[in-house]
Amino acid sequence: MLPGGVYDVPAELDEMIAGLKLASLGITIDTLTAEQEHYMTSWDIGT
Repeated sequence: MLPGGVYDVPAELDEMIAGLKLASLGITIDTLTAEQEHYMTSWDIGT
């Protein structure tokens, strides 16, 4: 057993665990549309 503390884990594992916890609480996370994804990755649009 690991002692209490904060441990680094791979991002994929962190996201999976977070998703499972949210699902157990009945919470879902929306996924981005292609337009939203483009907006977030483009410096030509926005401020």
